[in-house]
Amino acid sequence: AWIGGVGKLRKMPNGTELLINGAPPEPGQLFKNEHLARVFERIATVGKDGFYNGEIASKIAHVVQDLGGKLTMEDLSAHESSFVDPVSISYRAFDVHEIPPNGQGITALLALNILNGFDLGTMDPSSHEYIHLLVESLRIAFADAGWFVADPDFHDIPLGPLLSDEYAAERRTLIDQGKTNLDIHHGEPVEGSDTVYLSVVDGKGNACSFINSNYMAFGTGIIPENCGFVLQNRGCNFSLEPGHPNRLEPKKRPYHTIIPAISTLDGELYACFGVMGGFMQPQGHVQVFSRLVDHGQDPQAALDAPRFCIEGGNPSGVLLLEESVSTKTAVALKTMGHETRMVSGMGRSVFGRGQIITRDPGTGVLWGGSDPRSDGCAIGL
Repeated sequence: AWIGGVGKLRKMPNGTELLINGAPPEPGQLFKNEHLARVFERIATVGKDGFYNGEIASKIAHVVQDLGGKLTMEDLSAHESSFVDPVSISYRAFDVHEIPPNGQGITALLALNILNGFDLGTMDPSSHEYIHLLVESLRIAFADAGWFVADPDFHDIPLGPLLSDEYAAERRTLIDQGKTNLDIHHGEPVEGSDTVYLSVVDGKGNACSFINSNYMAFGTGIIPENCGFVLQNRGCNFSLEPGHPNRLEPKKRPYHTIIPAISTLDGELYACFGVMGGFMQPQGHVQVFSRLVDHGQDPQAALDAPRFCIEGGNPSGVLLLEESVSTKTAVALKTMGHETRMVSGMGRSVFGRGQIITRDPGTGVLWGGSDPRSDGCAIGL
């Protein structure tokens, strides 16, 4: 991300603060972010006001306005963070918990709810039949998420109906097990890679599923002077379509992609997991969780397995296949109507980068896995 973002940083005021002599650090070279250290010290001493009011807030507003933006100190001062309750569904015997809108966590839940109607455990997870069902469930889920994921302070989002068994059964009828459906629209439920992810579980079963991202490698690339951080770029996912629930409006939160997840079994922790990668995240959640639950794989095996990605989270998008997907499976998927493209080498990062810790409900033994597609590791302390 550092090498990929250097062009963006060089174009921005103060961008060299995150470079060394105008260049990204070399492997093994020490980078000291003293500006950011002072920001953290200020927050630790003063609390929220140390960031959203005073000198730091002034520098944020100043640099945005210098670039033609409209952000003011009053906007920053008025900010309130929200502590939300997760949204959940039951998948087989397990409960799966995700971040609610304006996050895209319901995308994974919508797909898993649809997949509840298929006996995936009897299918070969490398077969075209199995991959087809997961792909189709995610195409449908993205069609719904693209319409319904918006700021709940601005729009009533029918989470209950959306995540109901009845709605899943209705949407399941859109799946043809013999061919793909590229003409999927959102339903009408009746009312009734710069991302960092870490999974932490202690011996008592307490868990933290944590994810953070500025979006698109160094976010906007805008750096408030002497602050050591860039401003995020989440506004990119607003819609400019008039009347769309996620349309751009003042003081509104956009559809965002970062979704840490937890699964429980009979109220006790089963898995703490996440997959980084923009619109790949819910697709990764569905694929690794199905392998854990439907096929009994351990965390590392579930992460090592080949993946697919519906490009850009577009319901009719190209189906990207990892190079280890068999040619036979790829040909069969193409015969079913999927427009496919094989991805190899470094391009495989498009399939996400995940971390998983599972907990045995009987013994409390923890089992961790880390994705081979990126930096990361599983450590027991």
